[in-house]
Amino acid sequence: MQHEVLAHTEDFGGPDNHQPNRACLPGRDAPYEHYALGKPFDEMFARDGTVRPHYAALDGRLTTLPAGELLRRQQACELSFLHQGITFTVYSDNQATERIIPTDLLPRIVTAKEWARIDAGLRQRITVLNLFLRDIYGDARVLKDGIVPRSMIYGSKHYRREMRGLPVPHGAYVNVCGSDLVRNEAGDFVVLEDNLRVPSGVSYMLANRDVVRRAFPAVFRSTGVRAIEHYPNELLATLRSLAPYHDDVSIAVLTPGVFNSAFFEHAFLARQMGVELVEGRDLLVNDNVVYARTTSGLKRIDVIYRRIDDDFVDPLIFREDSSLGVPGLFNAYRAGNVVVANALGTGVADDKAVYAYVPRLIRYYLSEEPILDNVETYLCREEKSLSHVLANLDKFVVKAVGESGGYGMLVGPHASQKERADFAEKVKADPDNYIAQPTIQLSTAPTFVDGGVEPRHVDLRPFILHGEHTTIVPGALTRVALKRGSLVVNSSQGGGSKDTWVLSE
Repeated sequence: MQHEVLAHTEDFGGPDNHQPNRACLPGRDAPYEHYALGKPFDEMFARDGTVRPHYAALDGRLTTLPAGELLRRQQACELSFLHQGITFTVYSDNQATERIIPTDLLPRIVTAKEWARIDAGLRQRITVLNLFLRDIYGDARVLKDGIVPRSMIYGSKHYRREMRGLPVPHGAYVNVCGSDLVRNEAGDFVVLEDNLRVPSGVSYMLANRDVVRRAFPAVFRSTGVRAIEHYPNELLATLRSLAPYHDDVSIAVLTPGVFNSAFFEHAFLARQMGVELVEGRDLLVNDNVVYARTTSGLKRIDVIYRRIDDDFVDPLIFREDSSLGVPGLFNAYRAGNVVVANALGTGVADDKAVYAYVPRLIRYYLSEEPILDNVETYLCREEKSLSHVLANLDKFVVKAVGESGGYGMLVGPHASQKERADFAEKVKADPDNYIAQPTIQLSTAPTFVDGGVEPRHVDLRPFILHGEHTTIVPGALTRVALKRGSLVVNSSQGGGSKDTWVLSE
């Protein structure tokens, strides 16, 4: 059973007046006695062990709490998640497929100046990605001009020829985007990848905020944290803006069902927006119009926020064995009687090979320099890059462009000589299918572990909404690798999540 998330007001920590911080050094004093600063950029501590100014209030509270109080508050956060049923699904685990998503008590804090750059960079990026999609499904000027190889686009398994020539509202193919950012060792945010198909995690961003602001109420209020709770309203406004009219717009969230790993999020967003949550079997198409079956009869649907992949949307057009989609949905879409968000075929723009071209696309479409850089990426389809990658496989992470979830990749520094040799043969046999990146040292952030505070690697996933306007809520899902030294932040492989505080000043 799902429960309301955003209505909690009871604090976990009482008055929680934070005190001026005493000089507690990482690696020496409690609660930081096991906090080892290393080569990666640390979010809380400078190289000399001093606390960065925007973490001072939190540090002041952590260093004055009685022993055991942090543990009590962590347990209160986890109990809240348990009662609310905030879960995710691990398909590969035979013991327990549905788990409470791990949450960390301590927020990750981003300054106003840092966020301003992130916000501007993401707006630039979403604008260009939508221009690119409109182009390749239209005149394909970017391909004719040789900016992006034609074969790479038309050979992508995510390119949908069915979308060619089909207009979308406001030219917005990507309406919800979750871009993954990391800090490099210099402390600069760079983009690791763009998730343009069905990005997930925004419900955990909101749930983390609900519990962490109650765990440190005084610190939260005193630091000027910007609000994120209006995200569902902004999402609803974005979806409404896609309809050709403004009144009585009927919206539905299309989910694969209760066994999907992100079902909690689907139900949460539908409830927060006050719209229907439907599975494919709840919808039907009659005369190219989509209807939902309800207890009071058929109800026309104008906008579908789909949380299923292209392949499963309509068995009459895509995978005929799909039982998750709606027969006839694409024809209704093509007739302009329903809007699907994100538009079909957006996956071609988050292909790992296309990612490498985004800086060039920004210069091509906007005549601007990228505000947020990519992680340095080598395209093995380019002869010079291929030679460099093959000669330095022990230094690179090599990835197949169409794969995800850690499949089809080589982590050079951790691979044996034989593994590198075998993988080199694969790359040489099909260089177009591979990219390579240097091993990335994600930044570290303070995390509550075993009764103390230790550094753990984190990334950052802000969410961008794009319809008639572009909206970015000042917050993000921070994913954290809970195992010491691990760079894997994925929740299905031992990762967890943290609240992200974006400061107003």
